[in-house]
Amino acid sequence: MSSRRSRSRQSGATRISDDQIVDLVSNLQRLIPEIRNMRSNQASAQKVLQETCNYIRTLHREVYDLSDRLSELLDSIDSDSAQAAVIRSLLM
Repeated sequence: MSSRRSRSRQSGATRISDDQIVDLVSNLQRLIPEIRNMRSNQASAQKVLQETCNYIRTLHREVYDLSDRLSELLDSIDSDSAQAAVIRSLLM
């Protein structure tokens, strides 16, 4: 028995079944646009996980870029203006 498995069992962690892994990969396959748009319905689990990581990285970049744009917008308007108040209320 590997040390990882023995540690996992000792700590009380539950093991994920192969069927559960297949279901999770299948769910990811439906959620990730790059895979959902593939002609073949069956991508390997490795491909699904790679594309999932790429998609998450893309989302992180988009959030970062939008955050920068929002900061620039807030810096460009008067902090006492109605526009600033609306933006602040939307962020809360």
